[in-house]
Amino acid sequence: MAVKLTTTNAGNWVLTATILASSMASIDASALNVALPVIQQSLKANATQLVWVVNAYALMLASLILMGGALGDQLGRKKIMMTGIALFVVASAACGAASSIEWLIATRILQGMGGALMIPGSLAIISALFEGKKRGKAIGTWSAAGAFTGVAGPLLGGLLADAGMWRYIFLLNLPLGLASFAIIYVKVPETRDESDTGPIDYWGSLLSSLGLAGLTYSFTMWSSLGPANPAVYGSLVGGLASLGAFVWVETHQKAPLVPLHLFASRTFTGTNLLTLLLYGALSTASFFLTLNLVQIQGYRPALAGMAFIALPLPLILFSRWAGGFSDRHGPRLPLIIGPIIVGFAFLWLSFIGLTPGPSHYWFTFLPGLLLFGIGLIFTVVPLTNAVMSSVSTHYAGTASGINNAVSRTAGVLFLAIAGSVAIVSFRYELIEFIKPLHLTPSVVSALRAEADQLGGISVPEGVTFTHRIELQKTIKLAFLHTFQLVMWGCTGLAWLSALMATVWVETRQKVLA
Repeated sequence: MAVKLTTTNAGNWVLTATILASSMASIDASALNVALPVIQQSLKANATQLVWVVNAYALMLASLILMGGALGDQLGRKKIMMTGIALFVVASAACGAASSIEWLIATRILQGMGGALMIPGSLAIISALFEGKKRGKAIGTWSAAGAFTGVAGPLLGGLLADAGMWRYIFLLNLPLGLASFAIIYVKVPETRDESDTGPIDYWGSLLSSLGLAGLTYSFTMWSSLGPANPAVYGSLVGGLASLGAFVWVETHQKAPLVPLHLFASRTFTGTNLLTLLLYGALSTASFFLTLNLVQIQGYRPALAGMAFIALPLPLILFSRWAGGFSDRHGPRLPLIIGPIIVGFAFLWLSFIGLTPGPSHYWFTFLPGLLLFGIGLIFTVVPLTNAVMSSVSTHYAGTASGINNAVSRTAGVLFLAIAGSVAIVSFRYELIEFIKPLHLTPSVVSALRAEADQLGGISVPEGVTFTHRIELQKTIKLAFLHTFQLVMWGCTGLAWLSALMATVWVETRQKVLA
């Protein structure tokens, strides 16, 4: 029997609890990105380890988020969400207490597992408990709160990192999580999908997790271990084999996590290919842009956080217009225009060299970030509409969940690849740039050994004052050449995603039953 809310006050409690829980995940992700350079310095991390700080969490989230939704539907959304919140809070406390980069990476894995159980529950509980127009209003309020935390996160992360308090990015989750947990326990009724009585696809979840983990490890570690290392090619082969087994299992499951017949829809296939390419580029660009602003351009973390505010503003201001544009012209046209604009934004950012600092932000990075945001206006809302309308209403939730998982998988895989490419590129560029300085062999060896720190590399001892100044500039120039290469790669991914929309997304939607 379906449970519905009977009073406005009860609805307010549900919204408060779900917004608090979602805010934890949103603030944690967006605030952490700006604090990464400070964390690298504080915990003496190299670039590969810094990638793992991001990807350890994202990997678990991408692998398990569909399972989290399925568990909630069958076992109870309240129960599973509370479990996720509890794990997320405990892991956040452990992240805040991390004394080493290895500790932080390990606890980020636990945080991702908690997030996978917690995040699907927020929208599922709102959809289950609100009816009619109240549901639309509730989802709108929940979405607006998410947009606000997405803007506030980078600024908050920058301010905390500036003050040497990056640990509080994680510790802030404790009061938010405990408040959400208590409200859900006391005020939110249990709901589940009574029609969902099939077996839970544990094998599908396990195989997809192993496959994604194998690929991520291989792509991340090949720059430091080398492609001939058994751990690198072994994890690659193992990951591909696991994904192949996952596809086989999904075709034989009665209730698969990923119903593969949905990909018979050209629009559903095209939008997910677009998502894979474009969101991989977005995650990669955000990671390296933060390092560029703080380590190379000399922005304080707080100013770097403020710089990122320009990115979501166009989307917040014009998302309703974008929805109307998509309704009038169909999703295909905006999904071609948006990624093309985003590609030009990456291209703009790639040609920004060494600037005098934040005073030149207004005519260097700001135009690129605004162009980035304009591209997202044409992409985010039409993409969601296209995914949801390409399948029947019965599969709408499943389609949304698959697209969400694809976007997170994209961030994991492409950041892993870009991280390795960046380390190899930076090491080569650095050695080439320092040749005219005629440094001693010991200094050259020290620089080569520390090249995996990218822009966070320090000048070795024994370098004269004159050479120290030249070497600091050389390190920045080597990073900027690498940054340019990464941005060109992101440009290519964005434009390739536009091609996917051109080829696959249909002008007139055909709904798959």
